Amino acid sequence: MADARRGDPSCSLPGEVPTRALQQIGLRHPRIQQVRRVASGAHQDRRLLLAEGLWAHHVVVGLAAAIEVFLWCPEAAYSAEARALGAQVAARARCSYRIGPAVLNRLCERDRPDGLLSLVRLPAWDADRIEFGADALVLVADAIELPGNLGTLLRTLDACGGDCLVVTNRRTRLNHPMVFRGSRGMNLHVPVIEFAAPADAARWLRDRGFTVVVATVSAGAVPYQQARYGRRTAVVVGNERTGVTQPWLGRAGQAITIPMHGRADSLNVAVSASILMYDIRSRRGAFSGAARAAP
Repeated sequence: MADARRGDPSCSLPGEVPTRALQQIGLRHPRIQQVRRVASGAHQDRRLLLAEGLWAHHVVVGLAAAIEVFLWCPEAAYSAEARALGAQVAARARCSYRIGPAVLNRLCERDRPDGLLSLVRLPAWDADRIEFGADALVLVADAIELPGNLGTLLRTLDACGGDCLVVTNRRTRLNHPMVFRGSRGMNLHVPVIEFAAPADAARWLRDRGFTVVVATVSAGAVPYQQARYGRRTAVVVGNERTGVTQPWLGRAGQAITIPMHGRADSLNVAVSASILMYDIRSRRGAFSGAARAAP
């Protein structure tokens, strides 16, 4: 795809949204095709996500995320807030274009996206550059299938001051719209490291002095209230139906469980992770947050 910045006044314009200066594009334009592929999950670049509307763009601007493409529909901007935010996004975006209401409606899931639509790049985190404090806390998501659950895990990790999310046996994409919404945009902020095999992730954690605990409903697991954690702790939670995979069970320093007093056999994975992560933080008596390396 040609770089639209070359001789194109639609790219990276400062100040107010330059509606007249922006090139208007339609459904056949390569950028629109790119947006549609990202939205459907068919695009090869899994580090691009689609942001729609006021809330999403406030998050993107607030986190200083990298905006690859901004699509502006002035006819759908219903407030001064949307127009002001659009100006900020246009100033930050690598390329900006104008689209009509019909194109906007074809691209968006939301009924009222406020005229704002962007392709945003997820940070690329280097596992060797993440620095951990003495009381570091890591969450491992093993074979999580539902994007909403993955998003909530990221939101929980950020809320309790965790250091990073480790993903193994990945079953859903990090740029899924439900991950973005479920995490409240924290997939643009919380470091995420992916390993092809649990053994590689376990070795990475061990080399950095982490005690690994696995959350499971298996017999013999210790109730979490009785668990003993190391200074640096990694909590592994698993698949919504089958739990953590066998390689993690064989590498855990301790298996812990949340006692169930009703008829259900387990809690939602994100709820379980919240209970365990906050229990660890409360024992340490501090919620001061974690130091994070820049991506």
